[in-house]
Amino acid sequence: MANKIRVLIVDDSAVVRQTLSQIISSDPHLEVMGTAPDPYFAAKKIAEEVPDVITLDVEMPRMDGLTFLKKIMTQHPIPVVIISSLTEKGTETGMKALELGAVDIITKPQVNTKTFFEESRIRICDAVKAAAHARIARKRIKLDPHMVEPKYSADAVIPPISPNMSMIKTTEYVVAVGASTGGTEALTTFLKALPLDSPGIIIVQHMPEKFTTSFAARLNEICKITVKEAENGDSVIRGRALIAPGNFHMLLKRSGARYYVEIKDGPLVNRHRPSVDVLFRSTARYAGANAVGVIMTGMGDDGAKGMLEMKQAGANTVAQDESTCVVFGMPKEAIKLGGVDKVLALEAIAPYVIKHH
Repeated sequence: MANKIRVLIVDDSAVVRQTLSQIISSDPHLEVMGTAPDPYFAAKKIAEEVPDVITLDVEMPRMDGLTFLKKIMTQHPIPVVIISSLTEKGTETGMKALELGAVDIITKPQVNTKTFFEESRIRICDAVKAAAHARIARKRIKLDPHMVEPKYSADAVIPPISPNMSMIKTTEYVVAVGASTGGTEALTTFLKALPLDSPGIIIVQHMPEKFTTSFAARLNEICKITVKEAENGDSVIRGRALIAPGNFHMLLKRSGARYYVEIKDGPLVNRHRPSVDVLFRSTARYAGANAVGVIMTGMGDDGAKGMLEMKQAGANTVAQDESTCVVFGMPKEAIKLGGVDKVLALEAIAPYVIKHH
């Protein structure tokens, strides 16, 4: 087996440090190189041995996590995965952490239920591995398939599309976008470039519950179009982008000429909820050739099968290119499956979508 990804855990809670250690150590590709109760202890450990990834709490004694993150990114950049308890204040702090250079945000593990613990374990391990990939983009680690956890497909949420299903061409288009690691910045670049009269946009960004509310609100302030966290029944209309709420799947539906979204619970699909595959399959089903699909930076293969289904249904499909991705995982898998019509640099996606919608 290739060298394991070495992780430094920084959290003031002994219980969290122990829980995270157990979670990370359970993955054969990861190892805990050390733990620290605050940034000062962490700095000493980093001086002795540089970790591949740091998991970092945002509220700690002596020095807060954001200050430490800023120091890391300006002095000795190391991939950081932020751990947050998702309080209202913590949500804003987490968004600031992404701006400062954190690779990902995950929920602080809660061990009160077996299901939540298991889902957190998968999410944490995947986030740490994605962070390691982001750092070594030109020297990727080949990970063996993780066979111990069930990996559901979009079938668990929405049935496969019938081969003879077709959609009548309409004047209104829907743009469906999927992103994961590095997606917050990619989506910001994409959405800021869109004009007021752009087609309706539906987005799945792998992000924890509550963070999507803050993320959408921030985008709404800086974009020409309206951006909001999707609510069940929201119409997909021109000049508006709907972002799937964290921890819920989002599906496109259609009633007559009206497109709208359905927000629903369900199992993790490709280890994610919301899942890009679920969004893309529903878009293929209900929009068909009246859609454009965009898959952006992220680890794993969520969205690859769904994008192929969109292309087979007549949609125009686009993938972000390797040079502008933080992690060239999801786009690469979609390209390999043959579901992508065009591969473009991030800055070229918005003009292409407007021209070809």
